[in-house]
Amino acid sequence: MAAAQQVALSDYDPKIAAPAFAGEGPVVAIDGAHQNFHTVEGRYAPFATLVRADGYRPRALTEAVTATSLAGTAILVIANARQRYATAEIAAIRGWVEQGGSLLLIADHAPFGTATTPLAAAFGVEMGNGYVAVRQDGKVTSRIAFSGRLLGAHPIITGPGPGGRVRRVETFTGQSLSVPAGATALLTLPDDALEVAGPPQVDALRRGESVPGQRVGGRAQAVALELGKGRVVIAGEAAMFTAQQMQSGAKVGLQVADDQRFVRNVMAWLARATI
Repeated sequence: MAAAQQVALSDYDPKIAAPAFAGEGPVVAIDGAHQNFHTVEGRYAPFATLVRADGYRPRALTEAVTATSLAGTAILVIANARQRYATAEIAAIRGWVEQGGSLLLIADHAPFGTATTPLAAAFGVEMGNGYVAVRQDGKVTSRIAFSGRLLGAHPIITGPGPGGRVRRVETFTGQSLSVPAGATALLTLPDDALEVAGPPQVDALRRGESVPGQRVGGRAQAVALELGKGRVVIAGEAAMFTAQQMQSGAKVGLQVADDQRFVRNVMAWLARATI
C-alpha cells in the first residue's frame, strides 16, 4: 500500500473495558532507529494507543539494538524497517529472545522485507518479498480475509486471550512467509494465493490477465514460534496492527473484522499474559 494511501486514524479508540494489565504493565519498545515506515508517533500511533489502553508501556527505540538498549524491555516491535539490521544487532535480538525476550517482527510487501529478511531467517522464517493477491467472492483482491481453516490452532486464535476468540482477520496485500518446523501458522494463505512482483502485476490479475508469480497457498501471513525461553511472532502484513483509512475512504486494520482482537492476543501471548 503506497504511502499516500496510508493515513493513521487519529481518533481511533480501542474501547477496552478490561485491560490485559493493570498498573505498570510490560514495556514495549517500538523500533524507530532503522528508517521504519511505521513508528510509535507516526503510522503506528494507533497501535501504541491500543497497547497503552491494554496496560502496556510503549516507548520508542531510537538507537541500535543491543542487550543494553533492550534492558527492561519485555516485547520488541519492529514494523517495516527500511534499513538493514547489522549482524551484531541480529545476534543481539536472537540472544535476547533465547533468554526470555519476545519479538514482534512485521514486514509488509516489497520492498519492506528486504531489510528484515536476514533477521527473519535467524528465526527460520523465509520471506517471500512480493505482493500477495487471492481470489475471494469471485474477484481477485489484495484484501485478504482469514477465517475457518485459514486460522491456526494456537492460543492467539483460540484464546482465552484478553481479546477473546478470533474468528476473522483481514489483511491488505502483504507478503508470504514460510512456516518452519515447530512454528504455527496463525494466518494461512488460501490455496489460490499468488505472490507477484508489484502493484502493476496485481492490477493485471484483477483484469483477468495471466501474470507470472509464485503460488503461495499454504504459506502464511503470520507465524508464531518459541525459541529458548522466548517467543516470536512474525507477520507479513503491517496494516492489521494499526488503524488506517485509504484514499477511497475504506478502513483497514484495527477497526475491521477481529483485527483488534487478534493484535491484543498476539501481544498477550508475547507478554505471557492470561492466554
